[in-house]
Amino acid sequence: MQTLDTPAGGFILRRYPLRKRETLRAWDAADEYLLAHLGNEISGRILIINDGFGALSCALARYGPTRQSDSYLADWSARENLKANGLDESGVDFIGSLDEPQGAYDLVLIRVTKTLALLEHELIRLRPHLKPESRVIGCGMSKQIHTSTLQLFERIIGPTTTSLAHKKARLIFAAVGADLEIPASSYPVCYPLEGTDFQLINHANVFSRDQLDIGTRLLLAHIPASDGYRDIIDLGCGNGVVGLMAAQQNPAATLHFVDESAMAVASAQATFAGSGLANPARFSQGDALSGFPPASAELILCNPPFHQGSVVGDEIAWRMFNQARRVLRTGGELRIIGNRHLNYHVKLKRLYGNVRQVAADRKFVVLKSFKAG
Repeated sequence: MQTLDTPAGGFILRRYPLRKRETLRAWDAADEYLLAHLGNEISGRILIINDGFGALSCALARYGPTRQSDSYLADWSARENLKANGLDESGVDFIGSLDEPQGAYDLVLIRVTKTLALLEHELIRLRPHLKPESRVIGCGMSKQIHTSTLQLFERIIGPTTTSLAHKKARLIFAAVGADLEIPASSYPVCYPLEGTDFQLINHANVFSRDQLDIGTRLLLAHIPASDGYRDIIDLGCGNGVVGLMAAQQNPAATLHFVDESAMAVASAQATFAGSGLANPARFSQGDALSGFPPASAELILCNPPFHQGSVVGDEIAWRMFNQARRVLRTGGELRIIGNRHLNYHVKLKRLYGNVRQVAADRKFVVLKSFKAG
């Protein structure tokens, strides 16, 4: 366990799901910088947006903040870290990324996201909940804060300045511009799936939200069909396009759409609702397949992410592959798409004892593994 030292005291913080020999902290220098800047001079209603693993929520829990996040893992981590530090979880108001904040806030703290579209959407939604004297402070590592980031704050919130860098982190200060016209959010957006009559619905934090990515295109061309499929899972579903095409090719199957992002699940649900397909469909936000019973699916389709926030690694993919093995019925298949350089075939071979290449292009490879009896 590692301890974050703040003006309010020390807090033990961990990243969830827990891993053996964890080397990554549950906070970064941007969290430290922001909390040091705030000190103990805090009052009024507080809104915290995009708090990663609960560092800000724990350090400011005594002020009864509202916390807004799109991430199941981030909320899980925050709840567990509040409990681990003896803090009352009910003292923090957890709201989802699709929930509308209520009332006006005196202090708003925003972790700058990697996705500018999400940040823009969040700032637009935030703007009506600010008073003329409200303080809006963004934070992030310097490499995450660009001119375009500052321009968003300036255009939507008001006059914006930045701090000096400290331990490669930076703060953003935005004053409320009373005369600014509040723009409308362009999300969710919709675009047609080429070669079909389907429309793909995309909220602001969804991968491939503006156009279909080339990796998914390759996977879509190699989705299997079988009369034996009763349950098919689109794992890490994003806007639901993979599960959508699996449903079309397997009309007797029940489709399960799973993602840790609330916006992704909502996008998949909207996409499927407009498809006209008659398959039974279920939608869930969670930690990959941890909520699924063993031996409950014949086919799992997955385009695994290889980063969590700004951290690049294969931990998420490894967890997905392990959970898929537990959830597959005997003879069931996991089929994935991945960048060639990620060497997923090594992991699949180790886990399943078998792996086959289905298709490949210059950059991507489609692989499948079966669960042996």
